[in-house]
Amino acid sequence: MTDISRPLRLGFPVKVMGRPDLKSQDTRRWQKNPHLKCSLELLDRVLDYLKSERLDMYRLSSDIAPYATHPDMPQFHSMVADSDAELRAFGAKAKEYDIRLSFHPSQYVLLNAPNPELTKKSIWDLSSQAEMLDRMELGPEAVMITHVGGVYDDHEASRARWIEGWEQCPEHVRRRLVLENDDIRFSAADVLWIHERTGVRCVFDYQHMWCLNPERLDMRDVLERFLATWPEGVRPKIHFSSPRTELREIKQKITPKQREAAKAGKGRARKGELLKAPVKATARVKTVLRPPIWTGHADFTNPFEFATFMRMAEGLEFDVMMEGKSKDLSLLRLRPDLLRFAPDVAARFGITSADADALAADEARLDAGADAEDEADVDEGLVAAE
Repeated sequence: MTDISRPLRLGFPVKVMGRPDLKSQDTRRWQKNPHLKCSLELLDRVLDYLKSERLDMYRLSSDIAPYATHPDMPQFHSMVADSDAELRAFGAKAKEYDIRLSFHPSQYVLLNAPNPELTKKSIWDLSSQAEMLDRMELGPEAVMITHVGGVYDDHEASRARWIEGWEQCPEHVRRRLVLENDDIRFSAADVLWIHERTGVRCVFDYQHMWCLNPERLDMRDVLERFLATWPEGVRPKIHFSSPRTELREIKQKITPKQREAAKAGKGRARKGELLKAPVKATARVKTVLRPPIWTGHADFTNPFEFATFMRMAEGLEFDVMMEGKSKDLSLLRLRPDLLRFAPDVAARFGITSADADALAADEARLDAGADAEDEADVDEGLVAAE
Protein backbone atom coordinates (compact mmCIF):
# COMPACT_ATOMS: atom_id res chain seq x y z
CA MET A 1 0.00 0.00 0.00
CA THR A 2 1.04 3.58 -0.64
CA ASP A 3 2.54 5.75 2.07
CA ILE A 4 0.14 8.70 1.87
CA SER A 5 2.75 10.96 3.47
CA ARG A 6 5.16 10.29 0.60
CA PRO A 7 5.57 13.21 -1.84
CA LEU A 8 4.02 12.78 -5.26
CA ARG A 9 6.28 11.24 -7.90
CA LEU A 10 7.36 12.53 -11.31
CA GLY A 11 8.37 9.99 -13.94
CA PHE A 12 9.32 9.58 -17.58
CA PRO A 13 9.11 6.82 -20.21
CA VAL A 14 11.73 4.39 -21.50
CA LYS A 15 14.65 6.22 -23.12
CA VAL A 16 17.26 7.94 -20.95
CA MET A 17 18.25 11.06 -22.88
CA GLY A 18 20.56 12.42 -20.16
CA ARG A 19 22.85 9.39 -20.42
CA PRO A 20 23.11 8.18 -24.03
CA ASP A 21 25.33 5.32 -22.85
CA LEU A 22 22.41 3.79 -20.94
CA LYS A 23 20.21 1.44 -22.94
CA SER A 24 16.66 0.54 -21.95
CA GLN A 25 16.48 -2.91 -23.58
CA ASP A 26 18.32 -5.60 -25.55
CA THR A 27 17.77 -4.48 -29.15
CA ARG A 28 19.67 -7.26 -30.93
CA ARG A 29 17.93 -9.09 -33.76
CA TRP A 30 16.68 -12.62 -33.19
CA GLN A 31 19.72 -14.13 -34.92
CA LYS A 32 21.85 -12.89 -32.00
CA ASN A 33 19.60 -14.55 -29.39
CA PRO A 34 18.57 -11.43 -27.43
CA HIS A 35 17.17 -12.05 -23.97
CA LEU A 36 15.23 -10.48 -21.13
CA LYS A 37 18.18 -11.21 -18.85
CA CYS A 38 20.33 -8.89 -20.95
CA SER A 39 17.65 -6.18 -20.85
CA LEU A 40 17.54 -6.43 -17.06
CA GLU A 41 21.31 -6.05 -16.83
CA LEU A 42 21.03 -2.86 -18.89
CA LEU A 43 18.09 -1.62 -16.83
CA ASP A 44 19.97 -2.23 -13.59
CA ARG A 45 22.22 0.69 -14.54
CA VAL A 46 19.16 2.76 -15.44
CA LEU A 47 17.83 2.25 -11.90
CA ASP A 48 21.14 3.52 -10.53
CA TYR A 49 20.86 6.61 -12.73
CA LEU A 50 17.28 7.23 -11.59
CA LYS A 51 18.36 6.95 -7.97
CA SER A 52 21.28 9.34 -8.47
CA GLU A 53 19.01 11.93 -10.11
CA ARG A 54 16.17 11.45 -7.60
CA LEU A 55 13.78 10.36 -10.36
CA ASP A 56 11.33 7.97 -8.78
CA MET A 57 8.96 6.75 -11.50
CA TYR A 58 9.87 5.03 -14.76
CA ARG A 59 8.05 3.36 -17.65
CA LEU A 60 9.76 0.21 -18.88
CA SER A 61 9.94 -0.48 -22.59
CA SER A 62 7.31 -3.00 -23.66
CA ASP A 63 10.08 -4.73 -25.65
CA ILE A 64 12.41 -5.70 -22.79
CA ALA A 65 11.62 -9.38 -23.46
CA PRO A 66 12.45 -9.52 -27.20
CA TYR A 67 10.40 -11.99 -29.26
CA ALA A 68 8.90 -13.50 -26.09
CA THR A 69 5.48 -13.61 -27.77
CA HIS A 70 6.53 -13.97 -31.39
CA PRO A 71 4.29 -16.74 -32.76
CA ASP A 72 6.96 -18.10 -35.11
CA MET A 73 9.86 -18.16 -32.62
CA PRO A 74 9.08 -20.68 -29.88
CA GLN A 75 12.72 -20.65 -28.76
CA PHE A 76 11.97 -17.33 -27.01
CA HIS A 77 8.62 -18.23 -25.41
CA SER A 78 10.05 -19.37 -22.04
CA MET A 79 12.17 -16.25 -21.68
CA VAL A 80 10.14 -14.65 -18.88
CA ALA A 81 9.92 -17.81 -16.77
CA ASP A 82 13.61 -18.50 -17.35
CA SER A 83 14.40 -15.02 -15.97
CA ASP A 84 12.51 -15.48 -12.69
CA ALA A 85 15.50 -14.90 -10.40
CA GLU A 86 16.68 -11.88 -12.38
CA LEU A 87 13.19 -10.35 -12.40
CA ARG A 88 12.86 -10.84 -8.65
CA ALA A 89 16.22 -9.18 -8.06
CA PHE A 90 15.35 -6.27 -10.35
CA GLY A 91 12.03 -5.74 -8.61
CA ALA A 92 13.72 -5.83 -5.21
CA LYS A 93 16.15 -3.13 -6.31
CA ALA A 94 13.34 -0.95 -7.65
CA LYS A 95 11.51 -1.30 -4.32
CA GLU A 96 14.71 -0.54 -2.38
CA TYR A 97 15.14 2.63 -4.45
CA ASP A 98 11.40 3.41 -4.12
CA ILE A 99 10.99 3.67 -7.89
CA ARG A 100 7.53 3.07 -9.32
CA LEU A 101 7.54 1.00 -12.53
CA SER A 102 4.99 0.47 -15.29
CA PHE A 103 4.49 -0.74 -18.86
CA HIS A 104 2.64 0.86 -21.77
CA PRO A 105 2.15 -1.80 -24.47
CA SER A 106 2.34 -0.59 -28.06
CA GLN A 107 -0.58 0.64 -30.18
CA TYR A 108 -0.67 -2.78 -31.84
CA VAL A 109 -1.88 -4.42 -28.61
CA LEU A 110 -5.66 -4.21 -29.01
CA LEU A 111 -8.41 -5.78 -26.92
CA ASN A 112 -11.16 -4.52 -29.24
CA ALA A 113 -9.82 -5.79 -32.57
CA PRO A 114 -12.52 -7.27 -34.85
CA ASN A 115 -10.06 -10.04 -35.68
CA PRO A 116 -10.19 -12.58 -32.80
CA GLU A 117 -6.67 -13.73 -33.59
CA LEU A 118 -5.31 -10.20 -33.06
CA THR A 119 -7.15 -9.97 -29.75
CA LYS A 120 -5.72 -13.35 -28.73
CA LYS A 121 -2.19 -12.23 -29.61
CA SER A 122 -2.71 -8.95 -27.71
CA ILE A 123 -3.79 -10.85 -24.60
CA TRP A 124 -0.63 -12.94 -24.90
CA ASP A 125 1.45 -9.74 -24.99
CA LEU A 126 -0.35 -8.35 -21.96
CA SER A 127 0.02 -11.65 -20.12
CA SER A 128 3.76 -11.63 -20.69
CA GLN A 129 4.17 -8.10 -19.35
CA ALA A 130 1.89 -8.72 -16.37
CA GLU A 131 3.90 -11.86 -15.61
CA MET A 132 7.10 -9.81 -15.55
CA LEU A 133 5.60 -7.37 -13.02
CA ASP A 134 4.36 -10.31 -10.92
CA ARG A 135 7.77 -12.00 -10.98
CA MET A 136 9.30 -8.66 -9.92
CA GLU A 137 6.97 -8.97 -6.90
CA LEU A 138 5.76 -5.41 -7.35
CA GLY A 139 2.61 -4.11 -5.70
CA PRO A 140 -0.62 -2.89 -7.32
CA GLU A 141 0.92 0.47 -8.25
CA ALA A 142 2.88 -1.29 -11.02
CA VAL A 143 0.44 -1.28 -13.93
CA MET A 144 0.13 -1.71 -17.69
CA ILE A 145 -1.55 1.18 -19.52
CA THR A 146 -3.63 0.56 -22.62
CA HIS A 147 -6.07 2.42 -24.85
CA VAL A 148 -9.50 1.32 -26.02
CA GLY A 149 -8.14 0.81 -29.54
CA GLY A 150 -9.52 1.35 -33.03
CA VAL A 151 -12.95 2.57 -34.06
CA TYR A 152 -13.33 0.25 -37.08
CA ASP A 153 -16.20 2.34 -38.51
CA ASP A 154 -18.41 1.73 -35.47
CA HIS A 155 -17.53 3.62 -32.32
CA GLU A 156 -20.10 2.08 -29.99
CA ALA A 157 -19.52 -1.49 -31.16
CA SER A 158 -15.75 -1.07 -30.84
CA ARG A 159 -16.12 0.34 -27.34
CA ALA A 160 -18.33 -2.58 -26.33
CA ARG A 161 -15.95 -5.08 -27.92
CA TRP A 162 -13.19 -3.91 -25.55
CA ILE A 163 -15.23 -5.38 -22.73
CA GLU A 164 -15.32 -8.72 -24.54
CA GLY A 165 -11.52 -8.60 -24.81
CA TRP A 166 -11.22 -7.71 -21.13
CA GLU A 167 -13.37 -10.69 -20.17
CA GLN A 168 -11.00 -12.99 -22.06
CA CYS A 169 -7.96 -11.72 -20.12
CA PRO A 170 -6.56 -13.92 -17.35
CA GLU A 171 -6.78 -12.66 -13.77
CA HIS A 172 -3.16 -11.51 -13.54
CA VAL A 173 -3.73 -9.25 -16.58
CA ARG A 174 -6.96 -7.72 -15.30
CA ARG A 175 -5.23 -7.07 -11.96
CA ARG A 176 -2.52 -4.97 -13.66
CA LEU A 177 -4.34 -3.41 -16.61
CA VAL A 178 -5.50 0.23 -16.58
CA LEU A 179 -7.33 2.12 -19.33
CA GLU A 180 -6.37 5.59 -20.61
CA ASN A 181 -8.43 8.20 -22.42
CA ASP A 182 -6.94 9.00 -25.82
CA ASP A 183 -6.67 11.99 -28.10
CA ILE A 184 -8.46 11.09 -31.34
CA ARG A 185 -10.80 8.12 -30.80
CA PHE A 186 -12.09 7.34 -27.30
CA SER A 187 -12.71 10.11 -24.79
CA ALA A 188 -12.67 10.20 -21.01
CA ALA A 189 -16.43 9.59 -21.11
CA ASP A 190 -15.86 6.41 -23.13
CA VAL A 191 -13.27 5.18 -20.63
CA LEU A 192 -15.62 5.84 -17.70
CA TRP A 193 -18.40 4.00 -19.55
CA ILE A 194 -16.14 0.96 -19.84
CA HIS A 195 -15.03 1.26 -16.19
CA GLU A 196 -18.64 1.17 -15.01
CA ARG A 197 -19.09 -2.17 -16.78
CA THR A 198 -15.76 -3.81 -15.91
CA GLY A 199 -14.21 -2.13 -12.87
CA VAL A 200 -10.98 -1.51 -14.81
CA ARG A 201 -8.85 1.25 -13.31
CA CYS A 202 -8.47 4.45 -15.33
CA VAL A 203 -5.46 6.66 -16.11
CA PHE A 204 -6.23 10.32 -16.83
CA ASP A 205 -4.26 11.98 -19.63
CA TYR A 206 -4.27 15.78 -19.48
CA GLN A 207 -3.35 16.57 -23.09
CA HIS A 208 -5.73 13.94 -24.43
CA MET A 209 -8.55 15.45 -22.37
CA TRP A 210 -8.05 18.75 -24.19
CA CYS A 211 -7.79 17.07 -27.61
CA LEU A 212 -10.87 14.86 -27.26
CA ASN A 213 -13.75 15.84 -24.99
CA PRO A 214 -16.86 16.03 -27.19
CA GLU A 215 -19.06 15.60 -24.10
CA ARG A 216 -17.55 18.83 -22.68
CA LEU A 217 -16.97 17.25 -19.29
CA ASP A 218 -15.36 19.30 -16.53
CA MET A 219 -11.67 18.47 -16.13
CA ARG A 220 -11.58 18.48 -12.30
CA ASP A 221 -14.68 16.30 -12.12
CA VAL A 222 -13.28 13.81 -14.65
CA LEU A 223 -9.95 13.70 -12.84
CA GLU A 224 -11.69 12.93 -9.54
CA ARG A 225 -13.76 10.19 -11.18
CA PHE A 226 -10.67 8.61 -12.75
CA LEU A 227 -8.75 8.67 -9.47
CA ALA A 228 -11.72 7.08 -7.67
CA THR A 229 -11.39 3.98 -9.88
CA TRP A 230 -8.21 3.04 -7.98
CA PRO A 231 -8.48 0.96 -4.77
CA GLU A 232 -8.06 2.71 -1.45
CA GLY A 233 -4.42 2.72 -0.39
CA VAL A 234 -3.10 2.49 -3.97
CA ARG A 235 -1.92 5.81 -5.34
CA PRO A 236 -3.25 6.54 -8.85
CA LYS A 237 -1.10 7.89 -11.63
CA ILE A 238 -1.87 10.25 -14.47
CA HIS A 239 -0.15 11.38 -17.68
CA PHE A 240 0.81 14.97 -18.45
CA SER A 241 2.38 16.57 -21.51
CA SER A 242 2.38 19.94 -23.21
CA PRO A 243 1.51 20.17 -26.92
CA ARG A 244 4.08 20.97 -29.55
CA THR A 245 3.79 24.57 -30.74
CA GLU A 246 6.59 24.90 -33.31
CA LEU A 247 6.17 24.51 -37.05
CA ARG A 248 6.38 20.91 -38.23
CA GLU A 249 9.04 20.10 -40.82
CA ILE A 250 7.64 17.76 -43.48
CA LYS A 251 9.99 16.23 -46.06
CA GLN A 252 8.45 15.95 -49.53
CA LYS A 253 9.89 14.47 -52.70
CA ILE A 254 10.35 16.80 -55.67
CA THR A 255 9.03 15.31 -58.89
CA PRO A 256 11.14 15.36 -62.09
CA LYS A 257 8.61 17.81 -63.58
CA GLN A 258 9.02 20.20 -60.64
CA ARG A 259 12.80 19.86 -60.88
CA GLU A 260 12.76 20.78 -64.57
CA ALA A 261 10.59 23.80 -63.81
CA ALA A 262 13.08 24.89 -61.14
CA LYS A 263 15.98 24.58 -63.59
CA ALA A 264 14.06 26.76 -66.02
CA GLY A 265 13.60 29.39 -63.33
CA LYS A 266 9.88 28.66 -63.03
CA GLY A 267 10.01 26.68 -59.79
CA ARG A 268 8.13 28.31 -56.93
CA ALA A 269 6.27 27.28 -53.83
CA ARG A 270 2.65 26.32 -54.19
CA LYS A 271 0.06 28.80 -53.04
CA GLY A 272 0.04 28.86 -49.25
CA GLU A 273 3.10 26.61 -49.03
CA LEU A 274 5.84 27.68 -46.62
CA LEU A 275 9.30 26.29 -47.25
CA LYS A 276 12.11 26.08 -44.72
CA ALA A 277 14.60 27.23 -47.34
CA PRO A 278 14.60 27.98 -51.07
CA VAL A 279 14.68 24.80 -53.14
CA LYS A 280 17.75 24.37 -55.31
CA ALA A 281 17.26 23.38 -58.92
CA THR A 282 19.03 20.06 -58.32
CA ALA A 283 17.23 19.19 -55.09
CA ARG A 284 15.22 15.98 -54.83
CA VAL A 285 13.59 16.75 -51.46
CA LYS A 286 12.09 19.92 -50.02
CA THR A 287 11.19 20.76 -46.41
CA VAL A 288 7.67 22.16 -46.04
CA LEU A 289 6.68 23.95 -42.83
CA ARG A 290 3.19 23.35 -41.46
CA PRO A 291 1.33 24.38 -38.30
CA PRO A 292 1.48 22.10 -35.24
CA ILE A 293 -0.94 19.29 -34.56
CA TRP A 294 -2.06 19.53 -30.94
CA THR A 295 -1.84 15.78 -30.29
CA GLY A 296 1.95 15.96 -30.61
CA HIS A 297 4.00 16.03 -27.40
CA ALA A 298 6.38 18.91 -26.77
CA ASP A 299 10.03 18.21 -25.95
CA PHE A 300 9.68 19.92 -22.57
CA THR A 301 6.78 20.62 -20.21
CA ASN A 302 5.40 24.13 -19.98
CA PRO A 303 5.84 24.84 -16.24
CA PHE A 304 3.06 27.44 -16.14
CA GLU A 305 0.59 25.02 -17.72
CA PHE A 306 1.59 22.24 -15.33
CA ALA A 307 1.42 24.49 -12.26
CA THR A 308 -2.04 25.68 -13.29
CA PHE A 309 -3.21 22.08 -13.64
CA MET A 310 -1.75 21.03 -10.29
CA ARG A 311 -3.42 23.97 -8.52
CA MET A 312 -6.71 22.94 -10.15
CA ALA A 313 -6.06 19.46 -8.71
CA GLU A 314 -5.31 20.73 -5.20
CA GLY A 315 -6.19 18.14 -2.57
CA LEU A 316 -5.97 15.15 -4.93
CA GLU A 317 -3.20 12.54 -4.66
CA PHE A 318 -1.57 11.03 -7.76
CA ASP A 319 1.82 10.43 -9.34
CA VAL A 320 2.55 12.02 -12.72
CA MET A 321 4.14 10.37 -15.73
CA MET A 322 5.58 13.30 -17.71
CA GLU A 323 5.57 12.54 -21.42
CA GLY A 324 7.83 15.27 -22.76
CA LYS A 325 9.85 13.97 -25.69
CA SER A 326 13.09 14.92 -23.98
CA LYS A 327 12.27 12.23 -21.41
CA ASP A 328 14.37 12.59 -18.24
CA LEU A 329 15.79 15.89 -19.49
CA SER A 330 12.29 17.38 -19.39
CA LEU A 331 12.12 16.50 -15.68
CA LEU A 332 15.57 17.88 -14.96
CA ARG A 333 14.27 21.17 -16.37
CA LEU A 334 10.78 21.06 -14.87
CA ARG A 335 11.88 20.64 -11.26
CA PRO A 336 13.89 23.88 -11.00
CA ASP A 337 11.17 25.64 -13.02
CA LEU A 338 8.58 24.59 -10.44
CA LEU A 339 10.79 25.68 -7.55
CA ARG A 340 11.30 29.05 -9.25
CA PHE A 341 7.79 29.76 -10.54
CA ALA A 342 5.45 27.60 -8.40
CA PRO A 343 7.09 26.58 -5.09
CA ASP A 344 3.71 25.48 -3.73
CA VAL A 345 3.44 22.92 -6.52
CA ALA A 346 7.10 21.93 -6.19
CA ALA A 347 6.53 21.14 -2.52
CA ARG A 348 3.89 18.54 -3.41
CA PHE A 349 6.66 16.63 -5.20
CA GLY A 350 9.08 16.99 -2.31
CA ILE A 351 11.05 19.75 -4.07
CA THR A 352 12.15 22.49 -1.65
CA SER A 353 14.68 25.30 -1.42
CA ALA A 354 17.14 22.78 0.02
CA ASP A 355 17.30 21.26 -3.48
CA ALA A 356 18.09 24.55 -5.23
CA ASP A 357 21.82 23.99 -5.71
CA ALA A 358 21.41 20.45 -7.08
CA LEU A 359 18.63 21.58 -9.42
CA ALA A 360 20.74 24.51 -10.62
CA ALA A 361 23.46 22.02 -11.53
CA ASP A 362 20.88 20.07 -13.57
CA GLU A 363 19.95 23.25 -15.43
CA ALA A 364 23.57 24.06 -16.15
CA ARG A 365 24.05 20.62 -17.71
CA LEU A 366 20.99 21.11 -19.88
CA ASP A 367 22.19 24.52 -21.04
CA ALA A 368 25.30 22.77 -22.32
CA GLY A 369 23.13 20.81 -24.76
CA ALA A 370 19.90 18.79 -24.72
CA ASP A 371 18.31 16.33 -27.09
CA ALA A 372 14.84 14.96 -27.81
CA GLU A 373 13.29 11.75 -29.06
CA ASP A 374 12.42 11.86 -32.78
CA GLU A 375 9.91 9.03 -32.86
CA ALA A 376 6.30 9.46 -31.77
CA ASP A 377 5.46 8.22 -28.30
CA VAL A 378 3.16 5.23 -27.85
CA ASP A 379 0.12 7.35 -27.06
CA GLU A 380 0.58 10.24 -29.44
CA GLY A 381 -2.06 10.40 -32.14
CA LEU A 382 -0.89 8.74 -35.35
CA VAL A 383 -1.49 11.95 -37.28
CA ALA A 384 1.04 13.68 -35.03
CA ALA A 385 3.77 11.31 -36.17
CA GLU A 386 3.99 12.72 -39.70
